[in-house]
Amino acid sequence: MSRNPISTLLIMLLLAAVPGDAQTQSASRLEAAAAQRLEAIREHPQLLVPFLRQLPKGGDLHNHLSGAVYAESFLQYAADDGLCIDALALAFAPAPCDAAHGRPPASQAFADPVLYRQMIDSFSMRHFVPGPQSGHDHFFDTFGKFRLVSRPAHLAEMLAEVRARAAAENVLYLELILDPTGGAAARFAAGAPAPEANLEAARARVLAAGLNEVVNNARVNLDQAETKSQSLLHCDAPAPGQGCAVVVRYVAEVHRGLSPAQVFAEMITGFELAGKDSRLAGVNLVMPEDAYVEMHDFDLHMKMMDHLHGVYPRVHISLHAGELAPGLTPPEGLRDHIRKSIALGHAERIGHGVDVMYEDEARGLLRTMAQRHILVEICLTSNDVILGVRGGDHPLPAYLRYGVPVAIATDDAGVSRSDMTQEYLRAVETYGLGYRELKNMIRDSIEYSFLSGASLWMGSDRTGPNRRMNSACAGQGAAAIPSGPCKYFLSQSDRATVQWKLEQELRKFEGAASAVD
Repeated sequence: MSRNPISTLLIMLLLAAVPGDAQTQSASRLEAAAAQRLEAIREHPQLLVPFLRQLPKGGDLHNHLSGAVYAESFLQYAADDGLCIDALALAFAPAPCDAAHGRPPASQAFADPVLYRQMIDSFSMRHFVPGPQSGHDHFFDTFGKFRLVSRPAHLAEMLAEVRARAAAENVLYLELILDPTGGAAARFAAGAPAPEANLEAARARVLAAGLNEVVNNARVNLDQAETKSQSLLHCDAPAPGQGCAVVVRYVAEVHRGLSPAQVFAEMITGFELAGKDSRLAGVNLVMPEDAYVEMHDFDLHMKMMDHLHGVYPRVHISLHAGELAPGLTPPEGLRDHIRKSIALGHAERIGHGVDVMYEDEARGLLRTMAQRHILVEICLTSNDVILGVRGGDHPLPAYLRYGVPVAIATDDAGVSRSDMTQEYLRAVETYGLGYRELKNMIRDSIEYSFLSGASLWMGSDRTGPNRRMNSACAGQGAAAIPSGPCKYFLSQSDRATVQWKLEQELRKFEGAASAVD
């Protein structure tokens, strides 16, 4: 793919000088050129991959930090920490090590090619072939195998890795799902009785017992990790490293496979954190949706979420729901998780939503999601390797047909051995998505993010293909230097600031696409 940088620069300078409708027409021509370029290379993966890598991708709204880190990094962490390998389980184990009895030091993997590749395969879906163990089970089992090094001790390194990788793929924004307490909230409530019918009394009692200390310590954990990650990325250097410009927010994870008391304590911790710290953008429930506790306690979890939403109405909620497929549960298990997550769990976004067409009155549910602007975080590779749902079995086309907003996401890129570019590649190759559809999804990934502040877009068209820019910035076409009123508007909104940056990057990308020979 060749580019003419002089032509691209001229296009950008001309656009900056063209006012109003003429600038809109020029922007439309550039968008059309990018769309034509995608169609010209659609059947040529070797050209399609760099096109999609260079495409500004907005935000990754469904990204589990512990699952985003590649296995090679975990091996290095374990070696640095002096941990061991359980050679039978192919998992990390605490010291002391004893190679003669199947517990070699983790560092030995770097000198033993067989052990090294076995560990990478054990920690990820690389080379996995379903057999006695399903893809679903192998995927979720990986997290226990590297848990010893995915705790707060290496949070800074993990943040630096995913930010650098996002920048390399032109992802501007990350919402990272994590437990900033490092398990402290769950330990705090271990052995406690289940919360009684009066959930508010239970919440007050838990906070009075000292949960606020867990909340405060979690904020300190994030402070320390962010400071160190900034250093690892050389963000204060004259030439900052990749990743420094990537905007990051966090979503507090709640482990719904734990006891009711622990789940409630983690929920409270997440809501308290999001209410006190702007870095915490929201709350989400994690762990396999089809497991016994998660299925048995689903309605109780929704009751808890309903109550806490009433106490903390400004805290955002995104819920894993419908990460299920026929056969994983009895048929009735597929009938209402998405609907209840929206109606009772107050989910503003749904993670996965794979079984939507198996829900009761599925078409009505899709219309409701479209009307209420409930975005679905689409994780194509994850849905394939975990659930075996791919191609025509995936509901992405149904969501698009009914006008439900969607955004492409990675889920657990390190475990899946994927990245954001590969997710876009799968979407384009499998579902024939065109450039304008991709661009709409990319814009929606910021529009439906949990960033604070007003949107750059306004009115009923703010999420459609004909969206209109806020009056303070209208007609400027994401110029390099916004006008005074626009600059002030952007300064008051994290969301609009990232959206403005995205529009600038999209314009540059389209200008480059139009200059291709």
